[in-house]
Amino acid sequence: MTQATHPLQGVVPVVPTPFNSDEAIDFNALADCVRFAADCRLSAVCLPAYASEFYKLSDAERREVVQMAIRAADGRIAVMAQANHPSARLAADLARDYEALGASFISFALPRQFALKESDLLDYACTICRATKLPVMVQDFNPGGPTVGAEFARRLVDACPNFRYLKLEEPLMDAKIRAILDGAERRIGVLEGWGGMYLLDLIPAGICGLIPGLGVADLLQRVWELARGNHDQEATEIFQVLLPQILYSLQHTELFNWVEKRLLAARGILSRNSTYVRRATWTPDEPILRHADRVNADVIELARRLGMRAG
Repeated sequence: MTQATHPLQGVVPVVPTPFNSDEAIDFNALADCVRFAADCRLSAVCLPAYASEFYKLSDAERREVVQMAIRAADGRIAVMAQANHPSARLAADLARDYEALGASFISFALPRQFALKESDLLDYACTICRATKLPVMVQDFNPGGPTVGAEFARRLVDACPNFRYLKLEEPLMDAKIRAILDGAERRIGVLEGWGGMYLLDLIPAGICGLIPGLGVADLLQRVWELARGNHDQEATEIFQVLLPQILYSLQHTELFNWVEKRLLAARGILSRNSTYVRRATWTPDEPILRHADRVNADVIELARRLGMRAG
């Protein structure tokens, strides 16, 4: 068991779910992804999340994914197990199960299928936080409207001290992050999602880390360390190479799955036989994939120049 004993800092990548041509999970490839993150000395890995195609996995498969990640981590890296379900009761059951398996953190996404009052979201979050003793991260990904803010965070941490992290995915968050940190009296940390594309402008606001895809995680960790060390020019030079790939892949969640797996295969982290995206998916046509390979090639060349794994 790898219980969390220190706060998260820096990059916490989402590990994808590798699928074979018959859409069965390749658990050996999943283990390779976790070991790669551990080799990069990252704080933790997160799964099964949106970028893990969690919404296409059965309950049994989600459990197997978490179990394999914990086994592959072997105490070298913390595992953040994501307990996503629109039912608070069932999400709480998942959180309890993942804690029993040996996860270090629990995370969950607020249900955004339909518009809910903030008081209902708070009740949902409290139900899951109270189901576990582990530190909890709440993710709010709400393409249809605003995300939760300072008052929500303060009320939740008052009710559930194991609520430790909030992941937000939207532009122009500087003022919101400062308000959240001040309102919660620094009892929680804020992590930036959406591929890390707002990383450099949000470090001064006080984020404690970011949650991108695994394919660029080690490179973004270098950016994080340089920027936090006041080496802004070096951080910017690396980030400028990564940003086109991040922006291109995140035009569509399903496109991200295709681009991410192709990048991981090109870097030698995934086998080409494990890069399938489970259906239903948004299947990109050849011009889109060709451009994806071009922006991925820039990332690979950057990794090579920096002495990182490049295939």
